[in-house]
Amino acid sequence: MMREWIVFSLCMGVGGHIALGFVLHAPGLWPWSRAWLYGLISGLIVYGLVQGARGAWKLFRSSPKLPPKNSFRDSW
Repeated sequence: MMREWIVFSLCMGVGGHIALGFVLHAPGLWPWSRAWLYGLISGLIVYGLVQGARGAWKLFRSSPKLPPKNSFRDSW
């Protein structure tokens, strides 16, 4: 459970930095008054992407591996 909170907080931090970058580089499009909202939304999007990647990785790693047809044990 602690690992999930750590991943969540890191994603929220990255989302905050993304929002800060947009606010600093395009202040006309991203006003300071809504920077907290953009940071929250960006963080949740990053968290969703990370969780999706973790789920895909688990599916990829848990796929059953078939043994080779001519293995050493079959010859005995």
